[in-house]
Amino acid sequence: MKGRVLIAVALAVAACGTYAVRAAVNPDALWQIVHERCTPGAATPGQAIPCAEVDTRAGYAVLKDRVGVGQYLLIPTQRITGMEDPALLRDDLPDYFDYAWRQTRRLNGRLVRPLPADDMMLAINSAYGRSQNQLHIHVDCMRTDVKVALHWAVPHLGADWTPLPLHGHAYRARLIRVASLSGVRPFSLLAHDLADPGREMGQHTLVVAGVVQPDGQPGFVVLDDHVDPRTGDRAAGEELQDHACQLQHMP
Repeated sequence: MKGRVLIAVALAVAACGTYAVRAAVNPDALWQIVHERCTPGAATPGQAIPCAEVDTRAGYAVLKDRVGVGQYLLIPTQRITGMEDPALLRDDLPDYFDYAWRQTRRLNGRLVRPLPADDMMLAINSAYGRSQNQLHIHVDCMRTDVKVALHWAVPHLGADWTPLPLHGHAYRARLIRVASLSGVRPFSLLAHDLADPGREMGQHTLVVAGVVQPDGQPGFVVLDDHVDPRTGDRAAGEELQDHACQLQHMP
């Protein structure tokens, strides 16, 4: 606990302006929307407003974010605060990343033209890089420079974590050689690599990017970054996404 407090204080000093803005936001807003408005109305078709979808059996809700052209959020219908929540380490955790990836079709429906899977990205910010205390996966386009970086990096990636600096931060990456995220479970991939997941998970961000493998087959790259008070890195993988989705305007 002491370590988490020191990290929070150091990051607040490094970026006090951003911290003040985040502190002014209701940190339970997403949970209140899902729990008090979307879920109660899910039993009646068309009444899960403002959510675009609620699947109580699978355990998630989908909400159009106010930020971005097509950004959606996938949010658990159970109370899970974020990356630090012990629930993420349970074997029976719903396959949230797979459910989130399926929402890229919804994202495409808001763009001037549909984009391929290797333009899409999912991101969860760390406990120190978010404004909401309910787990949510950002579903959006990736930045153009990140797409280029991944294109050149993929041939050199494998099943082990490999350093891959992006956006000025010390990300690391591993290649997932499958066309579907079903059963991949990025939370577990990260947890198995940490000495003390219960204490460390909250300091990490997780990102999943669609890619084309060297053999032309679709795949994914899982990216991880961790909080670094020395550089002011809050481990917010959302920074690799482009909420304006410039890729939709490129040939």
